[in-house]
Formats: sequence, structure tokens, C-alpha cells
Amino acid sequence: MVKIGCCGFPVARSKYFENFDVIEIQRTFYDFVNPHFEFLLKAPQFITHSAKSPTYRRVRIRTDMKLNALGGFQPTKEVFNAYEAVYNYAKILRARIIIFQTPPSFTPKKKNLKNMERFFNKIERGNLILGWESRGRWSPAEIREVCKKFDLVDVVDPFLRGPVSGSLFYFRLHGGRGYRHRYTEEELLQLASSIKKKDGYVMFNNISMFLDAQRFKSLF
Repeated sequence: MVKIGCCGFPVARSKYFENFDVIEIQRTFYDFVNPHFEFLLKAPQFITHSAKSPTYRRVRIRTDMKLNALGGFQPTKEVFNAYEAVYNYAKILRARIIIFQTPPSFTPKKKNLKNMERFFNKIERGNLILGWESRGRWSPAEIREVCKKFDLVDVVDPFLRGPVSGSLFYFRLHGGRGYRHRYTEEELLQLASSIKKKDGYVMFNNISMFLDAQRFKSLF
């Protein structure tokens, strides 16, 4: 079964819940929804991104956090506390999946691989599925090795490359550079035909994500 939704709420929540049955939460929170609605969580950037990342402009950093202890899966109190928080949110929301997105600066050097090993070998997973979206320069072989070693789903934009690991697929459609691309009917039909007999998620993250997700859902 294929589930389609958006990355975050592009419209009022009440309207979104009427149209879709899955959401990827950008700002993790708890709210009352129908019992069949599914939440997908994006891990806090405190785990994956250095405090130098421009994405921190939208974040309030607590005074008890050491800036150099954030990001890169470092084995620090700050990183593990951030995971514990999102793990608890997942239990509250009965979320099935947590996605870790690493920035372009996170490359396959030894330090990063060691940090990933320490992190994923220590954290509690429960029944969660963990996904990894790499935006750095990793070869397919390197991604496959990491995903296999730490039991991660390879999160991809299918219009850029196909997944190299994972029993189910998790697609994040970013709409190309600047998130401005509106997917054509041909693109949506092509994607739909390739996944109709598979299990996974298609999450739109472009500017026109609500309309594109609606159009895509109508194909199933």
C-alpha cells in the first residue's frame, strides 16, 4: 500500500486531515486527529546538523546546550537527549518512522562513520523504523553499507536516484532546486506505476506540495 502526504502542514490542519492520511512532522507536536491518521517524525537537527548550519536560525537553543556538542551524531549528552525527546514524541503519537536528514557537510569520513556507529548502537528503537536522508556526497555503495549496518531505510528523492536499501521505500519529493518545480502528470504517472505493488511513503516537500500530493493520490 502506498501512502501519500506532505512534509509539514501546507494548509490548515483541518483541511489537511480531510485530504490525507499521513504527515511528516517538521515541528514535532501532539494534536488530536482521527485514529487512522499516521505521524512520521523528522529527527531534531540537534542530532544531525552543526550549530553553524543556517537552519538553526529558526531554532531556540537552550542555555544548557553546548554548541560544539550538537550535530554529526556526536556521542554527547545534547545529541542523545534530542533523540530521547523525539523517541518519546514517537511513542505519544504512535509514530512508526523517524527520519534523520544529514546536511551536505556530513560526508563519509571516518569520524562521521564512527559517530553514527556510536549513536545507532546506543539508542533505543523499540519498534521504530529509522530512515536516513543523506544530502552529502556519498556513493550508493557507501549508503548501502551504512543502511545495512545500522538497519536504516534509504530516504531518497526518486527523481534523483533510487533507494539502495530498505524493505519499504520512503520518498521525499523536493521539487528540484528551490523547491519550485511542480510535478508534471507524466512524472507522477511514471512514479505511480513504479510503486503501486510496493509498500512505502511518498512525501511531497516542494512549494506546491499540497496540490501535487492531491494529484498523486488520485492516481491510486
